[in-house]
Amino acid sequence: MTDTDLKANYAAAYNNRIGFGKKPALILIDFVQAYFEPSSPLYAGVDAALASALRIRSAARAKAMPVILTGVVLHPSGRDGGRFFQKAKPLTCFTAGNPLGAWPEGLAPHPDEFVVTKQYPSAFFGTSLAPLLVSMGVDNVILTGLTTSGCVRASCVDAMSHGFITTVVSDACGDRHPAPHEANLFDMNAKYADVVSEAETLDFIASL
Repeated sequence: MTDTDLKANYAAAYNNRIGFGKKPALILIDFVQAYFEPSSPLYAGVDAALASALRIRSAARAKAMPVILTGVVLHPSGRDGGRFFQKAKPLTCFTAGNPLGAWPEGLAPHPDEFVVTKQYPSAFFGTSLAPLLVSMGVDNVILTGLTTSGCVRASCVDAMSHGFITTVVSDACGDRHPAPHEANLFDMNAKYADVVSEAETLDFIASL
C-alpha cells in the first residue's frame, strides 16, 4: 500500500476532528535530562521539541492556563516500576537522585505549576492527574513531551479514555527516530486525538 493509499484508507474511516475545548490545560510529559544528555541511553536529540513546548508553555502561562509537568521517579530498586522497569532497561535513568531525571535547562517548574510523578508510561496511570484536572474544570488536555511512541501515546490514550478532549502538538513531541514519531502521530490523530501544529496551538491559546 502506498502512502497515498494509506492516507485515503484511513481518511475514509477516521477523518474526524474534534477541535480544542473550552477549558484547556497544558501537559509537558517527561521532558527530563535523560533525553538531552548524549551519554544517556535515552538520548534522543529532541531539543526542537523542548523549544516548541517552552514557547507553548509561555503562551499558556500568559493566559493563566493550568500547566502540569510529569516525570518518572523510581525507587533505587526499580520495583515500583514493575514489568515496565523489567522490560525497559534504560529506566534506571529515573531512579531517585539520578541527575538524568532532572529537568533540562529552561524547564524548572514555576511555583504555580503542578508536577505529577509517575512510574509507568501514562501520566494518568496510578497518579492524581485525572482528579486534578477534573477539580480545575478542565475539558481539554494539550499534550507535549517525550517520547511520542511511549509516554505521550500512553497518556493520549488514557486522556481520551478519561473523557478529556485530547490534543497532541506534533512539533512539541519527540522520539529517538522519525519513523516511530510519525507513525504514532498518525495513529493518535486517527483514533484518539487531534494532532496539531505549534502554530495552531498558539493561535488557539491567543484566542482564549
